[in-house]
Amino acid sequence: MKASLFITCLVDNFFPQVGEAMVRILHKYGVDVDFPENQTCCGQPAFNSGYVDEARAVAKNMLDAFEHSDYVISPSGSCTGMVHHYYPELFKDDPVLAKKAQQLVEKTYEFSQFLVNVLGVKDVGAVFPHTVTYHPSCHASRLLGIKDEPLILLEQVKDLNRIELPQANDCCGFGGTFAVKMHEISEAMVTEKAEHVLETGAEILVGTDMGCLMNIGGRLRHQGKQVRVMHLIELLYEGMLQGQVITR
Repeated sequence: MKASLFITCLVDNFFPQVGEAMVRILHKYGVDVDFPENQTCCGQPAFNSGYVDEARAVAKNMLDAFEHSDYVISPSGSCTGMVHHYYPELFKDDPVLAKKAQQLVEKTYEFSQFLVNVLGVKDVGAVFPHTVTYHPSCHASRLLGIKDEPLILLEQVKDLNRIELPQANDCCGFGGTFAVKMHEISEAMVTEKAEHVLETGAEILVGTDMGCLMNIGGRLRHQGKQVRVMHLIELLYEGMLQGQVITR
């Protein structure tokens, strides 16, 4: 099986270890991975800011970048949601590009979605003796309907103790440009989210979108709290190393 990495701006620029871990896990399951170098931002910041023509230009580039990919896999429900829900809208008046957009939608998956629903993997053999709480990102859970897949993977991790996050489905207040435009509301939302994380007493907050984790983790650090934040992919990879089912 061949798949292309849709690595996202945040992971590419700030959290490359997430992308590296994703590659190693996919290799473990026999997926031949490539990285189309002409990929760029998915266009979500421009689209959410009302710059539709600029978003369309960026999205057009993404259609070209992944045109020949069999599968496209992303470590972000947010960026995957942009492709699934707004690319068809951006190109609805151009039959040729609309067809390409639909083809990209049909082969683009968020990582946990791909692992569980396409590869059929539920237990990666990970061992992770820590207390964890899970934040479901809005775009993954609401735009893409990814609710069970991350939990299925976490439930199979040996020695992991997962504590339910109070008000888990509440937004963390990031929302890309929302955090900039509506910073006072965003700050109140992430402060409440951080309080709920602390209520659990968990050592680690895990999620599937680095935007949310960066936002919540920043608030926790600002408060001097020692809660580690990890992408689900990082947790699985560290657990697989500990379970000795994968090597660096």
